[in-house]
Amino acid sequence: MELVGKAYQHHMKGEIDKAIELYNQSLEKYPTAEAYTFRGWARSTQDDFEEAIADCHRAIDLDPEFGNPYNDIGAYYIELKQPEDAVPWLRMALKAKRYESYCFPHFNLGRIFEAEDKLELALEHYRAALDENASYITAAKAIDRVKAKLGLLENANPGQE
Repeated sequence: MELVGKAYQHHMKGEIDKAIELYNQSLEKYPTAEAYTFRGWARSTQDDFEEAIADCHRAIDLDPEFGNPYNDIGAYYIELKQPEDAVPWLRMALKAKRYESYCFPHFNLGRIFEAEDKLELALEHYRAALDENASYITAAKAIDRVKAKLGLLENANPGQE
């Protein structure tokens, strides 16, 4: 975990190649779901989504209760413009027992539903994201954006229910 911590520090500084090198060293010594997930995240910043998804699958194989890799797979499918493939992974993230950031799969589901113009569903998930993390400003902005869209839709069709 010491190597994972060092890798994460480099990762946060944008030193992705160094971070991946340290994640690799960590995985050689002792494979963990966290190291695979974070290496996948690092790879995704280099647009290597195929390897990022593969790392998340490795993480899930090691610890199926760890929520991060499920959400990350969903997020990578969103980036790949494959939202239909993202939804089941995001739903699995919401069911994971070992996860501290349920706000992210809710937010990602909101993104998908908003893009599909399913605004009520999007709003529901954005609100759930904000309920999970009251300081999640991006979710608060998304709620305002969807509310405005719903208001515009209602005004565009007066008299219709």
